[in-house]
Amino acid sequence: MLPVEHNDPINAKILAISEDKIEGFVREPFEEIAARSGVPVATVMERIRAMLEAGTIRRVRQTLLATNLADGALVAWKVGPEKIEAAFDYMSQCDPFSGHVVLRSTDSVTPGSEYKLWTTLKVPRGFSLQHHGEILAKKVGAEHFRLMPAKGIFTLGVGHVRRKTIEPGSKADGPATMAAVHVAELNDLEWKVLVALKREFEPAEIAPSPWRARAAEAGLGLEEFCRIAEALNSRKVIGRFSTFLEHVKPSAGGVRVTRFNGLFHWAVPAGREVETGGEVGRHHILTHCYWREAGPEFRNVNIMAVAHGTDKARLLEHKAAIDAHLEACGIPVSYTNVFWGGRSEIKPSEISPDAYRAFLSELENRAA
Repeated sequence: MLPVEHNDPINAKILAISEDKIEGFVREPFEEIAARSGVPVATVMERIRAMLEAGTIRRVRQTLLATNLADGALVAWKVGPEKIEAAFDYMSQCDPFSGHVVLRSTDSVTPGSEYKLWTTLKVPRGFSLQHHGEILAKKVGAEHFRLMPAKGIFTLGVGHVRRKTIEPGSKADGPATMAAVHVAELNDLEWKVLVALKREFEPAEIAPSPWRARAAEAGLGLEEFCRIAEALNSRKVIGRFSTFLEHVKPSAGGVRVTRFNGLFHWAVPAGREVETGGEVGRHHILTHCYWREAGPEFRNVNIMAVAHGTDKARLLEHKAAIDAHLEACGIPVSYTNVFWGGRSEIKPSEISPDAYRAFLSELENRAA
């Protein structure tokens, strides 16, 4: 039997690359992982297949830069304690347009601490995030919700294995560059390719030339499929080819990849968001860093970042190092906080316009 835990030495070498280092669209992603990890491609495929079957890897897929394909937001929900578990279940199981669904808490009562349910939400361009939020609020009995669209992205890449040994304060030589959010216009053929690209891989699909069957699914030859995918990649709508670890729940063998995740908040003066995001986002521990406007509910926080780890005190050391760096840069912070993740379900949000039209049609039929 093959080792399936993330901390097996060979698996760790593979995962250090396959989690978030294969950027864009690659015609032979498993060969690329092999070349960059130094592990033979046959071993790469059999190990990824085994980890996927065991649940150590929860999904293998080509990610998309969904912020450039659909209108999206981080959403904080105020839901009564008697309804919050049912609301979590509904968001995670019944709404395909909600992605990350997390119950969060703070170490003390602070601004916004009554917002304990956090989700990501995406709807295709031309449809309304606010309207979808209102639909969900009615379904789950939410008292209020706050939409926080990303205005800029500084860091995006979840590589838990390689982050395990990062020291507090470890950072890139220069500030992170902000990627502005823009929504691309796609034609029907391009959507066809994207829908085929983004579907999760089954274990049997972890094989050479993995896009051949997807091209056939889209009704295209392999060369044309790859050409369209590469063109979409150049338009910044393709993310990474990634293996996503089950990083919240323990594996079948009881091993956890992470135990804690912190959503860090900073409020900085208007006009300094790009500078601050660059200085925060350069820190290696962070998996996400965004400019989002959280509004008065959260003391006008405008920079948010996420870090994962197995030790809460260690994550607070990372946060303290970032705070010290901002002070050294002369960036005033009027307010900061940490929202800790608890129960969570992570899934990709559906972004297909056809899927959203079908959702609205079903909603209308139920109301009729």
